[in-house]
Amino acid sequence: MDKDSLYTQFDAVFFEKSRLSIITILFQDDTVSFNRLKKITGGSDGQVYGHLQKLLDAGYIAQKKEIADNRANTFYHLTKKGRETFRGYLKIIEKTISENKS
Repeated sequence: MDKDSLYTQFDAVFFEKSRLSIITILFQDDTVSFNRLKKITGGSDGQVYGHLQKLLDAGYIAQKKEIADNRANTFYHLTKKGRETFRGYLKIIEKTISENKS
């Protein structure tokens, strides 16, 4: 794989900075609430919701709504597609780093 293909390997939904951050968080923590994602990313309700919706529509993440103490909470996790795509991304990054060690 040549260097130029890194930028075309992943679609714009996956490879956008804020969404890639959300995917990274979900990869590390498995299941995360909307409020926690908002806190970690520093985004507004609308910004985070918009990014999550694009990731949902692309099939990278899934959501689960729960009610606890009369409050609705929404939790997100990576789908199989999201986890596999992120692992592929990591492999490319690792290969790039190993090929460019000085």
